[in-house]
Amino acid sequence: MIGDETSEPSVEAIVRFGLHLPNFGAFGSAEVLADLAVLAEGAGWDGLFLWDHLLFCELDRNDHVDPWIALTAIAAETSTLRIGTLVTPLARRRPWELARQTVSLQNFSKGRLVLGVGLGDPTEWDFRHFGDPTDPRIRAEQLDEGLQVLEGLWSGEQFAFDGAHYRLEPVTFLPAPVAPIPVWVGGAWPHRRPFRRAARYQGVVPFGGAAAGRQELQDVVDYVRAHRSSDEAFDVVVSGRSEHDADSADRIAGFQDIGTWWLEDISPLRFGVDWPALADPWDTAALADRIAAGPVVP
Repeated sequence: MIGDETSEPSVEAIVRFGLHLPNFGAFGSAEVLADLAVLAEGAGWDGLFLWDHLLFCELDRNDHVDPWIALTAIAAETSTLRIGTLVTPLARRRPWELARQTVSLQNFSKGRLVLGVGLGDPTEWDFRHFGDPTDPRIRAEQLDEGLQVLEGLWSGEQFAFDGAHYRLEPVTFLPAPVAPIPVWVGGAWPHRRPFRRAARYQGVVPFGGAAAGRQELQDVVDYVRAHRSSDEAFDVVVSGRSEHDADSADRIAGFQDIGTWWLEDISPLRFGVDWPALADPWDTAALADRIAAGPVVP
């Protein structure tokens, strides 16, 4: 634990291990992702989280899959994996439609969904190409309002909203989720606003992960904790790369009093495939082998 357990919000030691995968290129197929999820669950991973891009970059030969369709396929083929997006740019989604999608998936998966949110990047292709605002201040306002709308609609009670960007007349969304849907908020330190936002929810995903270093991640945790009004434990996601060797075990152990999740970077870049080549056929055996080897538990 970090800090005084009796008076401050707490962060448990790393107890869960997940994978982080793109939703395009070799992974732009719900069937492929579901097969990898089955492999991951059998190998002892605790979670699988997908990127959420409409168009990752100006590589129009890349297949993309809608993450909510893919996550539904994954939920149908697994029983224990936590699943979710990291991160969904809420500013380019209608929050009431996302409320329907998330509750439907939460109930179908029997309470295994996590919603990761953030501003979204790159804006050039995910936003500007489709006429959506790219100004980070506007998107931050939409993100904050969108989260309020989600919470209100998730409640199962009558809810109305009148904001600068969204307006809802009194409405009740049923069914309610079978279990609360945790919200993890992504952000890049040293920007403070994303982490004040994270303090209001159930988890934080500092971009940069383990590569940012222990001190930076500690600063993030301390800042979020200082701005929390709840004494409930919250999740801290530490991302990085590991192999089954002593160095990796020691590196993960070094973050155990900071994070609750180790999120394995399993992107193609790790295996020597750069983004422009992702649409071309490439041997995913090394990636599948790393998934099958399971997490490195210190």
